Amino acid sequence: MFENLSEKLGKTFKNLRGRGRLTENNIQDALKEVRLALLEADVNYKVVKKFIEDVRQRSMGQEVLGSLTPGQQVIKIVNAELIRLMGESRQELDFTGRTPFTLMLVGLQGSGKTTTAGKLALYLRKRGRNPYLVPADIYRPAAVEQLEKLGSQLGVPVYETEKKRKPEEICKDALSKAGAAGGDTLIFDTAGRLHIDEALMEELVRIKDGIQPTEILLVADAMTGQDAVNVAKHFNERLDISGVILTKMEGDARGGAALSVKAVTDTPIKFIGVGEKLDALEPFYPERMASRILGMGDVVSLIEKAQMEFDEKEALKLEKKLKKREFDLEDFQAQLKQMKKLGSLEQILGMLPGMGQLKQLKGLKPNEKDLVKIEAIINSMTKEERRNYKIINGSRRKRIALGSGTKIQDVNRILKNFAQMKKMVENMTRKGFQNVPAMFQ
Repeated sequence: MFENLSEKLGKTFKNLRGRGRLTENNIQDALKEVRLALLEADVNYKVVKKFIEDVRQRSMGQEVLGSLTPGQQVIKIVNAELIRLMGESRQELDFTGRTPFTLMLVGLQGSGKTTTAGKLALYLRKRGRNPYLVPADIYRPAAVEQLEKLGSQLGVPVYETEKKRKPEEICKDALSKAGAAGGDTLIFDTAGRLHIDEALMEELVRIKDGIQPTEILLVADAMTGQDAVNVAKHFNERLDISGVILTKMEGDARGGAALSVKAVTDTPIKFIGVGEKLDALEPFYPERMASRILGMGDVVSLIEKAQMEFDEKEALKLEKKLKKREFDLEDFQAQLKQMKKLGSLEQILGMLPGMGQLKQLKGLKPNEKDLVKIEAIINSMTKEERRNYKIINGSRRKRIALGSGTKIQDVNRILKNFAQMKKMVENMTRKGFQNVPAMFQ
């Protein structure tokens, strides 16, 4: 996400940092580049105009012109203004007041409401809540069945929708039955249309009046750019939405919607969808997103994600094995599975400072197929082979390659790389376990 914008801003700020002192002309030239980069990113032109003026006024002050590092000061100002533009700080879901809590998802057809309902259920369950899914879209073919399937996959209860009933009746009835189903947080998946129309809005208003939701969350496709912002504006005017969930952010190289929606609608972005998997939903932090845009990474989110996904028992078990220098292919496979829970390699690299630029270099873009190949090769080994890779001779390598659908050269390469990594880990543990990198602890 923000790939194009990050690249253009990176080049502009590199030029600024290379200057010993800045003049008004230097700053004006740099801001012209920033303005162009934001417009190309499909940011609302009124938002761009105000943003550039705010940055210009602050950049002309003594904090920049009189600074020993003027280029860095300008970047600091741009960072602060980006954070302000996207809402200053994280806006949490409102879990105050009466229970059960009710989250009403609204949006156009194709924005990903139903999948987002499942993602949100998983997100909330991991944080100790008991979600209850309510299929209220009786128009789109298989919409109810899709949510039921997601609920079954997640082990989350789903209200049994009768398609003959009106959506507002379905929602009110589900609200009365949530307690018996063990749900304390209802997620209503409402109907959408291909475009905004009066019939859709009237139905949503009736549902809102009937259930008095704790939150009304607009689900919008980030890849539609300014269209997503306009949709947010229309929904907000009729429903007074409390937050936005931007989906398909992983495919949005421009980022216009994320940078415009708060300024245009005064409604915070609460979550972003960053992939197709059900765990690919991230809380939205303006300061962390600004950091990603400027190529400074987002290590805090990466650490939080790791803490949420990593198995503490497995980590302690691995620690003991490392101390005894018994790290084997089974452990390596377990660590690969843990890493996959964090998201794609490209997403992980994007959270590391400076890696946003490195990804653009030829040959450095991570290939997810390599991980699949490694896993297939290890799965084709016997337990004995995984625990003692040295017994894998020529005939065994041939069998493993055949079983994993790969070549013998692939098996050789994996074994060679593992042997080198095992040696490195053992050297570290020999010098003292405290020197082992945190990823192995």
